[in-house]
Amino acid sequence: MRVLSLFDGMSCGRIALDRCGINVDRYTASEIDPYAITVSKANYPDIEHIGDVSQVHATNTEYDLLFGGSPCQDFSRAGQGKAFDGERGKLFWDFKRLKDEAQSKYFLLENVKMPIDCQDVISEALGVAPVLINSNLFVPQNRERLYWTNIPIAALPTERDSVLSDYLDTEREWFDIRPWAYKEWSGKRKVDALRTVVTPEAFTITTNTTHPKNHYLNEARTQMTRLQPNELERLQGVPEGYTNHVSKTRRHHMLGNGWTVPVISHILQGIKEGK
Repeated sequence: MRVLSLFDGMSCGRIALDRCGINVDRYTASEIDPYAITVSKANYPDIEHIGDVSQVHATNTEYDLLFGGSPCQDFSRAGQGKAFDGERGKLFWDFKRLKDEAQSKYFLLENVKMPIDCQDVISEALGVAPVLINSNLFVPQNRERLYWTNIPIAALPTERDSVLSDYLDTEREWFDIRPWAYKEWSGKRKVDALRTVVTPEAFTITTNTTHPKNHYLNEARTQMTRLQPNELERLQGVPEGYTNHVSKTRRHHMLGNGWTVPVISHILQGIKEGK
């Protein structure tokens, strides 16, 4: 399998291919984040890194699989809504351009849930409608994403065979924390800060290390502590220790940006079954 990975990040796509047992003859990655590239090279020295996606070109004989998760910030409901006018949003068109150039047998694009008009533009450009998959079918993390692909996707699991405690170093209590509570946490205000106990699976890993939902409350209910990188790796289906070549903050950021590997593996399994 010859693979072109756009917006490659730390090469979660390569991990997913390995999990599927798909032999990779060539894996070419377009990525500009130096920290993500450091992690990728440390784990897969054979990956060919080719830099900025806008400078990448392909011919229709080079690749069997094209995939990538184009930047989501301009499409996200949490963003500024710039969509295709944003510097990041317009990078989708590089995915479209390279899909046309490469003419690879298979393609896969991932992005966040977005306004239906933006979703329709992408669907028309790629010629397929997206499939919505929540990572919580595979790991105890709520992470809804759209997947545009021509790979046949097998039936999704109806229930997960693991629980959150399997992924964490210690038992935790999870709460819905008011925005000010993280920075102003103290014994005298702790009762006011707690609104409701939430199901642990309701949280979503984000790139922001100070986001309250990436934290847990200690047993004494006196201190908020963020999830550790090895726990985030497990929750994204990344091998434990995979990201330990950069700082904790960088590890958290790239894991928040990354793919949930078991979801990608499930989709890519359709390549093996289609052969």
